[in-house]
Amino acid sequence: MSETKESLIEYPCDFPLKVFGVAQQGFAQAVAEAVQQHAPGFDAATIEMRASSSAKYLSLTCTVHVTSREQLDDLYRTLSSHPMVKMVL
Repeated sequence: MSETKESLIEYPCDFPLKVFGVAQQGFAQAVAEAVQQHAPGFDAATIEMRASSSAKYLSLTCTVHVTSREQLDDLYRTLSSHPMVKMVL
């Protein structure tokens, strides 16, 4: 008997990814390039940016059109392992 993991997400869908890192030159560009590896149609101009109160950190919200759990998992792995990224939600 095989087990199937139930997903609370119905694919395809637009999924918001929150990416946090130190505010530095090229951070948003690096995140956009990483997202575009797995979602070629992603428009970097749609990234929402918010600086922390001290402006030391930057939060990016990337709403990505994902078609499968595998694609979403790959996005999380790529972003989480990027040296400029501190956390992905």
